[in-house]
Amino acid sequence: MGQFDRITQQPDVMGGKACIRGMRVTVSMVVSQIGAGHGIDEVLVDYPYLEREDIMQALRYAAWRAEEREVVLAAA
Repeated sequence: MGQFDRITQQPDVMGGKACIRGMRVTVSMVVSQIGAGHGIDEVLVDYPYLEREDIMQALRYAAWRAEEREVVLAAA
């Protein structure tokens, strides 16, 4: 997960959900805002402590987590 240096998971922060830089801002909150039609600039205005790269990395992380993985099953 080295490519996601802005994404943190700590048991004592937001129940261990993926967060932005240890803050109480979850990846899912950022992705939900974008999914609801808010632009990146709008999210940055609403959450001035976030940086553009935080949002971009949250989107990349969500895409990575949603990737389909092929599972090879043993032949019967």
